[in-house]
Amino acid sequence: MTTSSALFDPAQVDLLAGVHGEGGPKSLFIDGEWKAARNGETRTIVCPADGSVVAEVSEASEDDTVDAIKAARRTFDEGVWSSVPAIERGKLLVRVADAIRDNKDLFAAAESADTGKRYEESQADMDDIAGAFDYFGTLASHHAGRVVDPADENIRSRVDAEPVGVCGLITPWNYPLLQVSWKVAPAIAAGNSFVLKQAELTPHTAMMLMAVLRDAGLPAGVANLITGAGANCGNPLSQHPDVDMVSFTGGLETGKIIAKNAAETVKRTALELGGKNPNVIFADCDFDTAVDNALNGAFFHSGQVCSAGSRIIVEESLHDKFVDALVERTNRIKIGGPKDSKAETGPLISEGQRDKVAKYVDRAREQGAKILTGGRAATAEDTHGQHGTGETDLGAGIYYLPTIIDGATQDMECVHDEAFGPVVTVETFTTEEDAIRIGNDTIYGLAGAVWTNDAGKAERVVRGLRHGTIWINDFHPYLPQAEWGGYKQSGNGRELGPTGLEEYQEHKHVFRNLTPTKWDQFGLQED
Repeated sequence: MTTSSALFDPAQVDLLAGVHGEGGPKSLFIDGEWKAARNGETRTIVCPADGSVVAEVSEASEDDTVDAIKAARRTFDEGVWSSVPAIERGKLLVRVADAIRDNKDLFAAAESADTGKRYEESQADMDDIAGAFDYFGTLASHHAGRVVDPADENIRSRVDAEPVGVCGLITPWNYPLLQVSWKVAPAIAAGNSFVLKQAELTPHTAMMLMAVLRDAGLPAGVANLITGAGANCGNPLSQHPDVDMVSFTGGLETGKIIAKNAAETVKRTALELGGKNPNVIFADCDFDTAVDNALNGAFFHSGQVCSAGSRIIVEESLHDKFVDALVERTNRIKIGGPKDSKAETGPLISEGQRDKVAKYVDRAREQGAKILTGGRAATAEDTHGQHGTGETDLGAGIYYLPTIIDGATQDMECVHDEAFGPVVTVETFTTEEDAIRIGNDTIYGLAGAVWTNDAGKAERVVRGLRHGTIWINDFHPYLPQAEWGGYKQSGNGRELGPTGLEEYQEHKHVFRNLTPTKWDQFGLQED
């Protein structure tokens, strides 16, 4: 099948040979083979930047997912991958990293076609993805366990790190392959088999990764991919008794359902469920840099980032100056499609997501907040307006204008609910204690930032904020060597770093007595 997108033609992608072709798509990768959905169902993938058709893909059912689980279970129980030395597993991951780098432009084109994000952003994502595979490839052979000192020369004690088993991996649409890499790389490094369910709207880079894993030498059945809606095909990954662990990144309500399902068989869970992230700005900050980073924190990838700085909490004495500068810069943001040379940010993923953002802003108005700029969907008339570039027909895609909500208070829904769009609220504080209290006034605890030139103040605020990542005088960077995850209802478990590998490992204590002796305690007395 060909596509109307200028970015990506599945029929010309060698890595996906046989997936898109005559007889309909075969985009389920089960037991080493590309397969169509059992019921023949398909889904049309549409680029949200311009409404063009990307491709048709298979829409899996629960039966397809169970087939994938069975393949993963068999390969794990037979030791197909878990018996491979950790150093060899690591070498495979490094080969995968190299393949992604070698095909960077192709992967980026596929990602931008599915998500509508700017092509250069997708290219940068590929560098980060390759880095994640490199990191876990290097780490694989260094976390096989440890020796324990029992303080007894006749005892040998060790803790072996073994794979969990069959892992169900469920990933979101905002960073399709990046989020996949954070789960797939440690799962492979640890020796597991897995079933990956990529978000139904953004399947193509996950499909490409399956081909890369196959070509890198991963045995058939270790990596399995299903494409389809979670309600139809994802349930077995959290319910089926043959799945030992489920790792999910996505919305809070879905995460609660997965946790409840997993509890029935006491599966291990790793849940990253989003955030409502405070960006705390003190009056003694580097003003221009703080404004610039506040824009990046709020509007990068149209705010469709779990760690977006969607709550600006600014010292009251700086409020007017800061907001004036923020509005002035926001009014100059250009929006457009993946290859729009002037675009600074892009579309939302779907009409449903844009409707959610619009309702969020409308509710803020109703509750008394002030919409300083934006506050509506972009139209064709905006194509040549202040936010248009003239290169992208904004009426053809799914765009929402960058929006600033001022006068937000802690009793408003906009302060607590996650919009997941190009919207930022502004609150004020007067003391360090106020800043910490307001920053922690959320059910989430994923990320946050503090801006000040006072190092002592920065460290005090960092200690007070209950969020999994805190940036000081920065926003958004992460390192594959450092754990990522949240407090409170942002989830449980961690991705990346050594702990990100341990999420996919069981730890077995092996105790050996070199000089066994009798206890002489039971059954020695005669009747």
